[in-house]
Amino acid sequence: MTSKTALVTGGTRGIGAAISVALKNAGYSVAANYAGNDEAAQRFKDETGIPVYKWSVAEYEACAAGIAQVEADLGPVSVLVNNAGITRDTLFHKMTPQQWREVIDTNLSGVFNMTHPLWGGMRERKFGRVITISSINGQKGQLGQVNYSAAKAGDLGFTKALAQEGARAGITVNAICPGYIATDMVMAVPEKVRESIIAQIPVGRLGEAEEIARCVVFLASDEAGFITGSTISANGGQYFA
Repeated sequence: MTSKTALVTGGTRGIGAAISVALKNAGYSVAANYAGNDEAAQRFKDETGIPVYKWSVAEYEACAAGIAQVEADLGPVSVLVNNAGITRDTLFHKMTPQQWREVIDTNLSGVFNMTHPLWGGMRERKFGRVITISSINGQKGQLGQVNYSAAKAGDLGFTKALAQEGARAGITVNAICPGYIATDMVMAVPEKVRESIIAQIPVGRLGEAEEIARCVVFLASDEAGFITGSTISANGGQYFA
């Protein structure tokens, strides 16, 4: 491996924060990107010592500039974790073009915007890891999430196609589809709703962000070099892809 620098988008909260910390503990120099919550990002930086960088993954030029800054500070990025994502949930007949566009721009185009500027360097160095956090709802669909499910399903197509291009260059491209994880967002829903979600999960509990992070650390490692174009379903048995 020529570099031990990892870049995690949406890396200061929830699953992304757990991924950033796990990669740091595994010996990587980690950069955590975030889009808007300055207070949370500063708190994360203070608690972990991980540097944070602010830009929107929905904007290609911002991604290219942000990546250039990260590489100037920490060295060439060898591991990219596309974790940033948003929701704009509503039933399809009520969905506005803006609600569609915002989710696609961040959750699908954002994966292109982050991966594309890094791809050339990974090819030159003959090593890279691209790991995208998709979702169980990109596999099975979800009422009220046509935009989100479409974007997350698109991430899986992106992964399978790009894996074929990266394989000869020593770059692996994989995806992880978390099920329902005990993040602040999920824990904020009413208890009855949360209980109904847990009732659908065969293992009988929500997942932990650290369980997703361990999947990322494995896929980032040299030991995972024979795994590419794959999707890890980490959902407690709720859905089998």
